[in-house]
Amino acid sequence: MRTGMFALALGLLALRFLPALPQVGWLLVLPVVVLMMLPFRTYPLAFFLLGLGWACLSAQWALDDRLVPQLDGQTRWVEGRVTGLTQQSAGVVRFELSDSRSRKDKLPKLMRLVWHGGPPVHSGERWRLAVTLKRPSGLLNFHGVDREAWLLAQRVGATGSVKDGQRLAPARYAWRDSVRQKLLAVDAQGREAGLAALVLGDGSGLAPEDWRILQDTGTVHLLVISGQHIGLLSGLVYGLVAGLARYGGWPRRLPWLPWACGLAFAAALAYGLLAGFEVPVQRACVMVGLVLLWRLRFRHLGTWWPLLLALNAVLILEPLASLQPGFWLSFAAVAVLVLAFGGRLGPWRVWQAWTRAQWLIAIGLFPLFLALGLPVSLSAPLANLFAVPWVSVVVLPLALLGTMLLAVPVLGNSLLWLAGGALNGLFQALAFLAGQLPAWIPAEVPNWLWLVSLIGAVLLLMPAGLPFRLLGWPMLMLAVFAPREDIPDGQVEVVQLDVGQGLAIILRTRHHTLLYDAGPRFGDFDLGARVVLPSLRKAGIAQLDLMLLSHADADHAGGAASVARGLPVKRVVGGETEGGALFLEPQPCISGEQWQWDGVQFQLWQWSDARSGNQKSCVLQVQANGERLLLTGDIDRETERALLATPLAVSTDWLQVPHHGSRSSSSWPLLQRLAPRAVLLSRGHGNGFGHPHPQVLERYQQMGSAIYDSAEQGAVRFRLGAADTPVTARSQRRFWRTPATERYQNHVPAT
Repeated sequence: MRTGMFALALGLLALRFLPALPQVGWLLVLPVVVLMMLPFRTYPLAFFLLGLGWACLSAQWALDDRLVPQLDGQTRWVEGRVTGLTQQSAGVVRFELSDSRSRKDKLPKLMRLVWHGGPPVHSGERWRLAVTLKRPSGLLNFHGVDREAWLLAQRVGATGSVKDGQRLAPARYAWRDSVRQKLLAVDAQGREAGLAALVLGDGSGLAPEDWRILQDTGTVHLLVISGQHIGLLSGLVYGLVAGLARYGGWPRRLPWLPWACGLAFAAALAYGLLAGFEVPVQRACVMVGLVLLWRLRFRHLGTWWPLLLALNAVLILEPLASLQPGFWLSFAAVAVLVLAFGGRLGPWRVWQAWTRAQWLIAIGLFPLFLALGLPVSLSAPLANLFAVPWVSVVVLPLALLGTMLLAVPVLGNSLLWLAGGALNGLFQALAFLAGQLPAWIPAEVPNWLWLVSLIGAVLLLMPAGLPFRLLGWPMLMLAVFAPREDIPDGQVEVVQLDVGQGLAIILRTRHHTLLYDAGPRFGDFDLGARVVLPSLRKAGIAQLDLMLLSHADADHAGGAASVARGLPVKRVVGGETEGGALFLEPQPCISGEQWQWDGVQFQLWQWSDARSGNQKSCVLQVQANGERLLLTGDIDRETERALLATPLAVSTDWLQVPHHGSRSSSSWPLLQRLAPRAVLLSRGHGNGFGHPHPQVLERYQQMGSAIYDSAEQGAVRFRLGAADTPVTARSQRRFWRTPATERYQNHVPAT
């Protein structure tokens, strides 16, 4: 039976790695095949196929519920009910709409909407909204968060921007929203949003700086409702009943163990209901329930049995949970503790068990952080050493008790004031620790090296008497000091990042790195910090030799300050030296300036008669082994005419499309002179500017240029000077990714 359960788990988990889902017909035939295999000794294979079939069928249902392509970008009147807790900040309202309906069109069951400048929207209300609909999408880079996977795991079938709307019915059964409003209204010493996150799982009110501190110290799990909080509450209830039974305070006619397990599970469900009972909370409740069942009836089966049952139960209830990093981290952390504490010849003391648990989790999860592309907190073992008991014993009980007693203002407000003060003190300590040891983003490692580090981590989790156990340290360190891929002299690696409606291009030679533009920043939405800086670190780049900002517009220079804070920058050059989104003081762009790095030639140009910021864009030409790349920023037709009179106006292999494909750029004279074999187009999906203009696209297609569009294909990477075949992020097939449009016939002609 255990073998069958293990095979079932493998089948359910296999969904995460499928490039495409099988045809629905095969999924319908699969149950018959499984039934035919069960009487034979191939039952593990039958369980594997059963798990895989159910996971694929559930994923197909989610894909079928996505917005149809014909409605992408269309505006429709939609009716539906607001579900979950809404997010309102800086005049922007974000919320989810369920049971959505339209008169003529079939819509997904669940949509995530944003309303700029809209009125307050509360959970439980019914609205009629004019929404510009979009298919689920997101930025797609070689490393980082895959938003399409996240949206599918949440079963969100569409996103959209609200243009107008009217409330049809007031809120009903919105008690969670009412509790949140009360929590935000109390005096919690400035930590009201933190208490709302801890009690309700609503982290929307936390400031970006708070999230950075939590990430740097590896304590994000403390401010989102996780298995730790639910397990703690159920453990307190279980311990209370056990303590009463031990000292004679529990009724003798009631068997204490079943009651302790039942009440503990009821407490877990109540806390989960308070938190909205979303997938992570469901996972925690299932795990707690199975542990309590194991404690009640099945302790003789060993500690691995409830973990395996919980894994299968979670994935059967929601097969798409495996698309979320939190799923892997939570189960891996429990598995690490079971492996580390099981099979010991003698028990550790309490303080030894607690301190060693933190270090063992850090070691055991390190390969998983590498595989998921997540930042690694160097201070997490130390931070969790004091943060976990402080939140568990002090902050959380005060916050929950204060919330329960809000009907008695004197008691409830006082307890929440104390909880807020305790939480504020914790944040101050974590902020100090984060300042000393910020999160580390490890460079990408080859698959074989990652496997060696995994084996090393497993060795280190074994008991001390195991032969060759200490070999785990050098095996683990191989991933930390992974060899960096060498770029031959005379070549440059070019990566156009997917930063939406903006631009960021990394140019890396053998020993030097240049960043051309740093991505957009609009308010707290800083893609320099979210995309550009992590991508540089994942590439193993320790410093920038030059940051070249074409001009000062927010979509090109907005992320520069975040990049400069995260990495040393030897020199900053800009087409504009002041104004706009510049948070730095760049040196001016000097036309005709040339230099050479590792056999690669670089040259700058700027129009001397430029009047506007776009016209002042600093243009960069790169030559490597006879291949040319021209980066143009946001130059317009007038600037292009001036460029034609310079030495840069020669046959060019790669061209960055000026001004994101605006109608005011990419003139015929420029294209005919440059005759680009391929072009790089950086823009946002469904952007409000209409980029790229259809006429501009038609020009490039008539030229026979291969078009690499970030909105359609994600990030693109190639070697200039090596006649290299470009690789796009979307070419890495995953079943949840929308295929790139077929309007781009991308074949780069040979040089």
